[in-house]
Amino acid sequence: MGDGRSRLRRTISRWADSSDQHARELQKSVEGSGCCSIADAPDRQHVRLQGALRTVTLRPRGGVPALEAELFDGSDVLTVVWLGRRRITGISPGRSVRVEGRIGVQDGHRVMFNPRYELTS
Repeated sequence: MGDGRSRLRRTISRWADSSDQHARELQKSVEGSGCCSIADAPDRQHVRLQGALRTVTLRPRGGVPALEAELFDGSDVLTVVWLGRRRITGISPGRSVRVEGRIGVQDGHRVMFNPRYELTS
């Protein structure tokens, strides 16, 4: 029984270390891109952000289709929403993307609606 727990702890520790490493790599790429980090980006001002999409979900809002994605740059997470869209070619989990727009707050979460976007490598 103890051996199983030890193996689980090692697996979780490796996973946490790789997540931290991924976050550090994303932060370095943001620093060199001329973009603002999500954590430092001011609300209600035009900002340019870069990161990796963690999730992409079709989630209707008020009866209108909406493609919702979670953008992570190593410092924080931002919800990005394209209203009236069911899908966008190239927008998928794991994809690196640069977005431009204004950040607002909805239900306690930071959100950017209908941003300009650029798929990055």
